[in-house]
This record gives sequence, C-alpha cells and structure tokens, in this order.
Amino acid sequence: MFEDSSQIAEARDLARSFLADVQALHGFPVSGRAMGTVQLVVSELVTNARKYAPGPCVLTLDIQDGAVRVRVWDSGTTLPVTLAPDPDRVGQHGLEIVMAVCQGLAVERKPVGKQITASIALADDPGGDVLGRQL
Repeated sequence: MFEDSSQIAEARDLARSFLADVQALHGFPVSGRAMGTVQLVVSELVTNARKYAPGPCVLTLDIQDGAVRVRVWDSGTTLPVTLAPDPDRVGQHGLEIVMAVCQGLAVERKPVGKQITASIALADDPGGDVLGRQL
C-alpha cells in the first residue's frame, strides 16, 4: 500500500525485487525488457493513483500465463481516459505509454474505487516474440 507520492520509487523497487525473485527462486526467465517495462508501468500507474485519487493505493504483482500482472487499486471513482496522441501536449502521456508497452490493459470499477490491471510478457525470444512457457 502506498499513501503518498514519495513512495513511487519504493513501488518500482518492489517490482524489481519481485521479478528478481521470480527468476532466482522459481527459475522463470525475465528479460531485461520485461524488467524495465514492469518498473515503468508500476511507476506510471502508482503515480496516477496518487495524483488523481484520494487515499492510499494498493499495488499487487503476480504471474499468470507467462506474464506479470501489475494491478493498482485506488479509491477514486473516475475512470482514466486516454487522450488522443498529441506531441505538443505537455504531460498526461502516462496511460498512452502504458497502453503502448503492455500486452493488455483493463480497468474495472470496484465496490470502492477502481482497479487497473496491466499485463507484460516476462520473456522474449531473439526475434522479440513472447516465449510460450506457461507459469
């Protein structure tokens, strides 16, 4: 759980540690691309939750079907909106970036607040395709 913006770096560290454990303790491949992408997605989603929703946010990471699922819950009731791409706009590109680097993105209303779930493949083959290993 993260209660203020100063903890965003802590959220990225948690994601890096989680993926290092997935690789070291469970033997699943984690590409450098996946490591960086998950940290970026965690940073963007936790930043948005802290910026736009009252109260704390909760970060959950798990592995499913060869991908890491990054879930961020917050108490805000307003669903995020992706703006049309605009290279002249300063800021508000976080969700655009997350959508561009993830395999899947879902937004769900919850009884209290909302949850955003992003999926990122753990490993690539040399051609950049996702390996078919089931986790």
